[in-house]
Amino acid sequence: MDKNITFTYNYSAPENKEVQEIRKKYLPKQESKLEELKRLDRDVQLAGTTEGLIVGIGGCLVFGVGMCLAMHIIGNSFLLGVLADIIGTAVMIAAFPLYRHISEKTKERLVPRILQLVNELNCE
Repeated sequence: MDKNITFTYNYSAPENKEVQEIRKKYLPKQESKLEELKRLDRDVQLAGTTEGLIVGIGGCLVFGVGMCLAMHIIGNSFLLGVLADIIGTAVMIAAFPLYRHISEKTKERLVPRILQLVNELNCE
């Protein structure tokens, strides 16, 4: 019987870590319950912000054009400028109710799942 049997093993922690990071990139991403809860909370907090900002900024731009028309900086139509100011003001005023409406609808839609996740995470 041959007694010169040897076993050779090379281990490299940094290399293994790099291999695991590459592997993680190609595995299907699975969201944990805590990550889902954080994502849903962020969605509720940010709901309606973009839409409200777009409408508010659009109203400000219309208002600004109306001011330029009324002061004869561009064009020569005072009445058209006043009309544009009124429309711009109405659009700016509508931005906040739009934001609130979208925010409340999103919250109404997501609250049951958020509460379910909170209950599951508190019980575990």
